[in-house]
Amino acid sequence: MDGFLVGLKQVIDALGATVLLPVIIIIIALVLGAKTGKAIRAGVTIGVAFIGINLVIGLMFTNLSDVAQAIATNTGVTRDVVDVGWPSSAAIAFGSSVGLWIIPVAIIVNVVLLMTGMTRTLNVDVWNFWHMAFVGSLVVAATGSLPMGIATSAVMAAVALFFADWSAKRVQKFYGLPGVSVPHILSVQILPIAMGVNWVIERIPGLRDIDLSTDTIQKRFGVLGEPMILGLVIGIILGLIGFWDPSNLPEMTTKVLKTGINLAAVMVLLPRMVKILMEGLIPISDAARTFVQKRAGTREIHIGLDSAILIGHPAAISASLLLVPIAIVLEIILPGNRVILFADLAVIPFFIALAAPIVNGNVLRMVIIGTITLTLGFYCATSLAALFTQAAVSSGFDIPSNATQITAIGDGFVWITWVSVFLTKALGYLGVAILAILTAIGIVILKRSQVDDAATDETPKTTSM
Repeated sequence: MDGFLVGLKQVIDALGATVLLPVIIIIIALVLGAKTGKAIRAGVTIGVAFIGINLVIGLMFTNLSDVAQAIATNTGVTRDVVDVGWPSSAAIAFGSSVGLWIIPVAIIVNVVLLMTGMTRTLNVDVWNFWHMAFVGSLVVAATGSLPMGIATSAVMAAVALFFADWSAKRVQKFYGLPGVSVPHILSVQILPIAMGVNWVIERIPGLRDIDLSTDTIQKRFGVLGEPMILGLVIGIILGLIGFWDPSNLPEMTTKVLKTGINLAAVMVLLPRMVKILMEGLIPISDAARTFVQKRAGTREIHIGLDSAILIGHPAAISASLLLVPIAIVLEIILPGNRVILFADLAVIPFFIALAAPIVNGNVLRMVIIGTITLTLGFYCATSLAALFTQAAVSSGFDIPSNATQITAIGDGFVWITWVSVFLTKALGYLGVAILAILTAIGIVILKRSQVDDAATDETPKTTSM
């Protein structure tokens, strides 16, 4: 059994998300009854789209990391916990003892919850199971218990499905993604924060009346409000912050303008890559809907995908770019913070995207929510840095020579991770049980509310005479 799991993990590591996901999509489409040609075309289209998305994210990463490095150099800021980026987190997670077990465990959790009607999400985003394994690897580092780490990862699989179901309708409506949900732990953590902050903003006169959605900006400012021009302007501002050097005006001007035009390109290209992705998703969604209706009447099944499908929206990109300088300021001014950001600034779109449906794309509210979430994240990352580093060493990860300890926005900044590790470290299996019970309560409450909503929708409307 261990040999099979090791082989499976090695295959997944070798294939990566851009190959693995299309293969899974093709298999699922065939199982759901799609024609072979359509299934293959859908899977390949999705793979191509993810390659395109990754290329654009790479462009964003290069520019933002250059700006961050320049700001750190100019301000002389040093911290002993270095951001090594989400690819390092994924490598640590899959390289850990929990990573060996996470794929069968997460699939079993998903199948059981689907069969019992406790979730509507079929999570096909197998590559991102590493988020669940990562939490488990920190638990193993904290407790020394592999079974406890696996159990916590299983609970994380259920947590991801719960939040995916909770946000599915909002995601589908706002982003125009029928039949899709997002069981991505890095992204779903913002949902309760966004709900709470948005509730507070709605009760603040003046602030609640500001509508700063990208549609409103474009209507008011015309061509100057278009996403491409917004990207250019934000890029130039970031470039000026990072590369300000009047003593070398030609080099400064070159770097600033390159940053501006590259981020303008990101604002144009990301939505187009997501549009290609949707071309592949539509036949899968239709096949899933037909399959379920034949066997379960009107019961819905959502296809659970990476939050990469969300980040092409102008509101998500705009808020993310505005949060970059805010994140850099936070790392400087927050008392007790030990983290300095480099590699993961390009992850901020994934970090903020699920706030957009909560606030209907209001960029100002997204920035406020993002600032609060990042602030919380810095303290989570500082608290978890020692365990993060220990888990990295255990999985064979090479610690950078300039770092005492390491972290990453994905998933060191995630409050769900911090709570899970804190409870298991303090209470052992009782902590795991508490996490499981809280998740089960949330699932039951959500299921009842969905039943009530369905009953309300089916109630015949009467007309008074």
